[in-house]
Amino acid sequence: MNDLYQSILDAHRALRPQVAVTPLSHSPALSALTGCEVYLKCEHLQHTGSFKFRGASNKIRLLDAASRRLGVATVSSGNHGLGVALAGKLAGVPVTVYASAAASEVKLDAIRAHGAKVVVIDAPMLEVELEAAQLAERAGLPFVSPYNDVDVIAGQGTIGMELTEQHPGLAAVFASVGGGGMISGIGSALEMMSPSTEIVGCWPRHSQALYQSMLAGEIVEYEELDTISDGTAGGVEPGAITLPIAQRVIDKTALVDEAAIKAAMRKIAEAERWIVEGAAGVAMAGLFQLAEAYRGRPVAVVLCGRNIKLETFLEACHEAA
Repeated sequence: MNDLYQSILDAHRALRPQVAVTPLSHSPALSALTGCEVYLKCEHLQHTGSFKFRGASNKIRLLDAASRRLGVATVSSGNHGLGVALAGKLAGVPVTVYASAAASEVKLDAIRAHGAKVVVIDAPMLEVELEAAQLAERAGLPFVSPYNDVDVIAGQGTIGMELTEQHPGLAAVFASVGGGGMISGIGSALEMMSPSTEIVGCWPRHSQALYQSMLAGEIVEYEELDTISDGTAGGVEPGAITLPIAQRVIDKTALVDEAAIKAAMRKIAEAERWIVEGAAGVAMAGLFQLAEAYRGRPVAVVLCGRNIKLETFLEACHEAA
């Protein structure tokens, strides 16, 4: 724990100005709706439109000279690959991104626009992840995991450091969970800086691999269904370091269905005029579900990204009307 916290501190000091300090914006409308004092951590305003740029930048920063020349490989449903692509571009490091055929074309096109090579594999996301790691090893390239990497987790943990600076004494932080990299980093930072702040992990009911693994005490396979929260979709690879960290730092959990996610996306748009992706809606839906426990107290919701097709966003909002 102390080693990870020190890595988060180092990243927090080293990543400026490349990584933006995103606003923590008070929402009067969402506060009135929930009965809490709601603050939105605006990671959808981060470079590349997602918090993933933090972890990618930290990982690229720590590469040795030989690895920088060779380049890196990664796997992504979109946001992580986009973060690695831009971080690599800024550092002059070649990037190859392996992606599932189901990945968002909007995100894959954005990855290509940053000069990264995209290799699409027609398989479920966890299988793509495992195959990508093997292909990177055969090619002799360092592999940048979206979550199973302490340097990536430390980069995401800088969100937690900013939260303690922007609003000391938050009652809770709500964050969506996929592989667990972001919540592991945020939770590890707040565990040291603000131990009274509760960390609430929020999952789509259709994609809850890490949640089920936490219940089982080991990585387990769990059936994945289609979800608008593509950023949190997919299984968790065997031996993932996020499992024990998540078990330690997550205080409460929320499982939310697709209708609740879409309704949350619509509420954010109505309140703040922001387009956010499904994973951000998951965190907001988690607050709606548990708001009574925090009535009158300050809470933060991490709006983790905005990379969604406009048609998909509008359709979600229409369905939630």
